[in-house]
Amino acid sequence: MKIDIRHLSKRFGSVEVVSSVSFAVREGELMGILGPSGSGKTTVLRMLAGLETPTTGEIYIDGKLVNDLPVQQRNIGFVFQHYALFKHLTLFENIAFGLKIRKWPRKNQAERVNELMHLLGLSGLDARYPGQLSGGQRQRVAIARALAPRPSVLLLDEPFGAVDALVRQELREWLIRLHDELDVTSLFVTHDQEEAMEVSDRILVFSKGRLEQIGTPAEIYEEPATEFVARFIGAMNIVSGQVRGGLIRIGALEFPAPGFQDGKQLQIGFRPYYVKVSEDPALYRLQARLRHIYFLGVAYRLEIETPEGLILRSRLNKEDFRRSRLEVGKPVSYAITQFRILPEAGAGPLPEAGDLFGKVLLPP
Repeated sequence: MKIDIRHLSKRFGSVEVVSSVSFAVREGELMGILGPSGSGKTTVLRMLAGLETPTTGEIYIDGKLVNDLPVQQRNIGFVFQHYALFKHLTLFENIAFGLKIRKWPRKNQAERVNELMHLLGLSGLDARYPGQLSGGQRQRVAIARALAPRPSVLLLDEPFGAVDALVRQELREWLIRLHDELDVTSLFVTHDQEEAMEVSDRILVFSKGRLEQIGTPAEIYEEPATEFVARFIGAMNIVSGQVRGGLIRIGALEFPAPGFQDGKQLQIGFRPYYVKVSEDPALYRLQARLRHIYFLGVAYRLEIETPEGLILRSRLNKEDFRRSRLEVGKPVSYAITQFRILPEAGAGPLPEAGDLFGKVLLPP
């Protein structure tokens, strides 16, 4: 492992902002750290960089304990959200700043800066000042400056948070290409779920200072380990009910729950695309009313209300929606084709979710 974090905690006074976090980052991996504001993700990054001192826990890089190493001895590149460029220095001088501090020979400085300017699409801009650059260009300069001393680890704190949506998308694609070319072990903090899913090899999901789950984007999305992850990553319908005779019944809804005792309260989660909706009231057994239709560009989101008062979300691609005759306010039939039983906080893994197609909620 390139980075090994063991039981890392951080307190500011009586407030614990990071609580006994452990994880490992592989050599050459691009790891996303995802969570809402105040979840502790930036504090973890700053402790790794040496900008904050852990209250407890250990940080290993290449097998070496670095807790007591100062920032300049960790060989880590750090990219801040708001660039942190020197306004009075040119693009060239900003990128070369770390090399100058490390007393690289002038010739080597020039070679390294020119190499990075070419790699990052900044050639010809070396004499410009930060105020003469676009937001996307300034962010690339900040990344080039962090990469200039050839760090073994690159840390990025909300690297694209200060640019507009179009530039943000371009920078995401550019970061993936850059990482593939340089193969530098990287961690980046974001609160943007789509960004983390698109860019990361694996994702750490944080909430209230705790590590909720670690996994690939597909694992995080399809197999949420906790209710928080299920709610935070993408859209998820969540309903709650008690087990009776191996089933959870919520009005007309029935979910198999083998292995759970009667009276056990469980939460069931299912993605909108597992909710099938039809204008034909006889197609599916379950009945509801169509409350809203939302156009999302690539798809439509439907909001239905069941006779029990549950509000459920469904998702249709544009082709299926255009073939339908769905109208707001009209009755519909629906079925749930797949679900997951969501683990309780701190509980171990639960049995795999069932595929209900043709078994419970759809007619034979």
